Parts: sequence; C-alpha cells; structure tokens
Amino acid sequence: MKAHELRELTITELKARLEDEEQALQDMKFNRAIAGQLENPARVPMTRREIARLHTIITEKEQEESAD
Repeated sequence: MKAHELRELTITELKARLEDEEQALQDMKFNRAIAGQLENPARVPMTRREIARLHTIITEKEQEESAD
C-alpha cells in the first residue's frame, strides 16, 4: 500500500497490518533458513520497507492524537 492509503486507516488497523507484515517477514526468514531459498527474494526488502512505513505512520498518528 502507498503511504497516503495507509494514512487513511485507523491506528488499530495499522497495528494489525503491522503484525501481519512482521509475521510474513518472520515466515520468509524461516523459509530461507530451512529451504535455503525463497520464491521471490525481492519481497524481503519490500516487506521491511512496508514495516518501516507502518511504524512511521503509526508514530505520526499517535503524535497527532496526543497533540489534540
């Protein structure tokens, strides 16, 4: 998802999506360790970027909430 699409979600939805992405990253790392390769190795950095994007947007929304 693009950042502007994520900003439309609530903090609860963002945190749920963050958990899903972190679980997906763990699964990819586990599969790479066991099988030695992934179907799409480029997905790992994309997932890491998505996690970072989610952390950033969650922090922004929490700061907005505390400022109000």
